[in-house]
Amino acid sequence: MSPRVVLIHGIWMPATVMAWMAARLREAGFACETFSYHGVTRGPEEAVGRLREMLSAGPAHVLAHSLGGLVTLEALRGQPQIPVERVVCLGSPLRGSGAAHGMRQRPWAAAMLGQAADLLERGFERWPGPGELGSIAGTLPHGLGHVFGGFRDEHDGSVAVAETRLPGMADHAVIRASHSGMLFSPEAARLAIAFFREGRFL
Repeated sequence: MSPRVVLIHGIWMPATVMAWMAARLREAGFACETFSYHGVTRGPEEAVGRLREMLSAGPAHVLAHSLGGLVTLEALRGQPQIPVERVVCLGSPLRGSGAAHGMRQRPWAAAMLGQAADLLERGFERWPGPGELGSIAGTLPHGLGHVFGGFRDEHDGSVAVAETRLPGMADHAVIRASHSGMLFSPEAARLAIAFFREGRFL
């Protein structure tokens, strides 16, 4: 039986944006499912509940982009009975998003975050499990997030590399890709596959 991977998109994106990455995972022998949610209008709480149900169906890995990574960790935190083995986050601001913080200072921009604003800005202190966590960050600064984030160090246009590091994670990798570009990055796909197989970015 092929290992199961659940793919989760980021804010403002449709589930179909994960199709390219799903195709690479299938080529590597994984069975893929996509989870769709409305983070802005319905909020992460609704997504977290549905995701817990989906992940409880059987052993799985998770590949999540941006806000999808935060939704995943929120769903797994304090739920050791959920059989998720490994999670790979692509450009997720796991320590909290400086861009989200900046957007919340401007009412017209804050509205774009909707009900996802709190989780995006807060992030997490550390990762206690369940499941091994790997995070991939990008360093191609193409995106409008830096306008609000005021990044001083490397970033992918929306999320700083420092925001993707979380105490307790199993591994971290940095690639030359933008925030949305990593969804179509052969290197990101290779790293995710390695992590799902070995628990490390080989």
